[in-house]
Amino acid sequence: MTPWVLHVDMDQFIAAVEVLRNPELAGKAVIVGGNGDPAERAVVATASYEARLFGIGSGMPLKIASRKAPVDAVFLPVDHAAYEQASAEVMATLRALPEVTLEVLGWDECFLGVSTEDPEAVARRAQAAVLASTALHCSIGIGDNRIRAKMATGFGKPRGVFRLTEQNWFEVMGERSTRELWGVGSRVQKRLAAHGIRTVRELADADQAELVAEFGPKMGVWYGDLGYGRGPAVVDDTPWVARSHSRETTYQQNLTSAEQVAEAVRDLAERAFDDCAAEDRPIQRVHLKVRYAPFDTRTFGRKLATPTLDRAEFVSAALDLAATVEAEREVRLLGVRAEMTMPPDEDAVERTPIRGRM
Repeated sequence: MTPWVLHVDMDQFIAAVEVLRNPELAGKAVIVGGNGDPAERAVVATASYEARLFGIGSGMPLKIASRKAPVDAVFLPVDHAAYEQASAEVMATLRALPEVTLEVLGWDECFLGVSTEDPEAVARRAQAAVLASTALHCSIGIGDNRIRAKMATGFGKPRGVFRLTEQNWFEVMGERSTRELWGVGSRVQKRLAAHGIRTVRELADADQAELVAEFGPKMGVWYGDLGYGRGPAVVDDTPWVARSHSRETTYQQNLTSAEQVAEAVRDLAERAFDDCAAEDRPIQRVHLKVRYAPFDTRTFGRKLATPTLDRAEFVSAALDLAATVEAEREVRLLGVRAEMTMPPDEDAVERTPIRGRM
């Protein structure tokens, strides 16, 4: 029996949950974000396929989404409890499939590990089981490793199944932009383009020494392998151990003074610390996210001298970062992230350099 990795991704998950609760929303442009008020400062958590036709997508400010949306669009507040419950039902259904190992990645996606000669049949059974138990649809990517399974899912959406392996990797991906690879953002894309690397094939053919010189010994090798679609192939069902906890807030009125920024950072740092303290794990790094008006986002961080369980020490480190915020610029969002030390047994888990375990 051949081992396969299946990546299950729920179709427009949050919007789909809202439509299940309110069937009259079916077929409408549904936009979920913040408190559901497009006049407030918040971003889109998800948009239904009907809304996406108007160029509305996750992460877009609600005010911009409202300008793009049709007149009959529906804006709804985020309801974490409802999505968590729906996610738990989906994962329980998939976990009950015979001879399948499940690894949860988030509310709306997971990996399945299975040994079979017909992975498409397993995928279709998984889709049918989820639909029967939750009335929700999903798409499934099939791969010979986690990277290719994840990339395959996009070609199967919506409600479909697609297989991407070493055999058809370059046929499917070779001429596509590096930006389409999981983990390659716009900044990395530009850095690759500066070396004449614009397509997946060109990334695979790139000189590894050149990539290492640009991105470092870890990420340089990672990006080179990504051009080939190489990556981990084991699905691990051990519970995910968080690397960090973060808190952030978008302010309805811009912060205009250093005192306001410091007060806000102190509050966020204390809450992030409390989240980590609940796990009784020391904090080793602090990160600060700043979004200046109108929408310029910067992130920076520092390593603590030694890992700490002391609230005052962590908050002080966060305030040190807050002191570097540009005083002459107004701030519309702040976020503090506390990165914890990992338990010793987590060191054995195969991880990617980006996006945690994949």
